[in-house]
Amino acid sequence: MARPFAHFRTITKHRHLVMKHCFMAGIPLQGLKHDLSKYSPTEFIPGARFYQGTRSPNEREREAYGYSSAWLHHKGRNRHHLEYWTDYSPVTKDLVAVKMPLKYVVEMFCDRVAASKIYKGKDYNDQCPLLYFQNRKTHVLIHPDTQRLLEELLRMLADKGEKETFRYIRKVLMRQKNY
Repeated sequence: MARPFAHFRTITKHRHLVMKHCFMAGIPLQGLKHDLSKYSPTEFIPGARFYQGTRSPNEREREAYGYSSAWLHHKGRNRHHLEYWTDYSPVTKDLVAVKMPLKYVVEMFCDRVAASKIYKGKDYNDQCPLLYFQNRKTHVLIHPDTQRLLEELLRMLADKGEKETFRYIRKVLMRQKNY
């Protein structure tokens, strides 16, 4: 049974939380543009249909069909997802991970923190996003530099908390030309 209102509330709450985090990180434009494709019919309809409230509806859609049409649409339009940053190597002809630009790594960090807060609810703590990443990092294609930076930020969050991590991102990391 489709749950369009519950799905709308969840994605909107998530989006607003990512916006808040992006503003705290010093990338407000990224926050304003974050996940707008989730409101498109291609993503919203499956999201409402497979809504559960405790995890991404894309997971349930994958279980039902073997793939998620909403996810395939989403990852191709949202540069804060590591899956967007894959291409074929002209040398090896294999699919390889491409290093993500800094602003998208920071947006990805903000996204992961917000998603953990939404799905964990009252059980959330600052270690949750790191644990989620550690449990899945061997199953994803991610550039080593991107992985190193994301993991560094997630560890900082777990060890030092939100205030210090966002201060570091805004005052130190975002002032660098590259990572």
